[in-house]
Amino acid sequence: MRLLLDTHTLLRLLEGNSQLSPLAMGLLVDPEHELLLSPATYWELAIKFSLGKYKLADPISEFIEEAVQLYGLTILPIELSHAEAVIDLPFHHKDPFDRMLIAQAMVENAPIVSADKAFDAYSVDRRW
Repeated sequence: MRLLLDTHTLLRLLEGNSQLSPLAMGLLVDPEHELLLSPATYWELAIKFSLGKYKLADPISEFIEEAVQLYGLTILPIELSHAEAVIDLPFHHKDPFDRMLIAQAMVENAPIVSADKAFDAYSVDRRW
């Protein structure tokens, strides 16, 4: 199964954070699952790092490359079909990064691994 990671899910995974639910952790470590990473996630992280919400010892490019290698992540490019899907999304969720993740999950028919219950207002399969 292909699984799209929410930004906080990636951070918790990399931190080895116990805040991942048992279900989420099981999904993320299952070698049968392909873990997808959206450019929206590293764009959001770049903004959070620039605002000082998170600190990095290395440049963001190294941080993301390490995550990709360590967890075998596949970059899911933002395609025109994903951007088009955002147009029709109701504004249950106003965060532009999350709206793109929702659109990508819908277009790709991929569950999204996220604790964000606001995603449930959309026709996405949220796993946590």
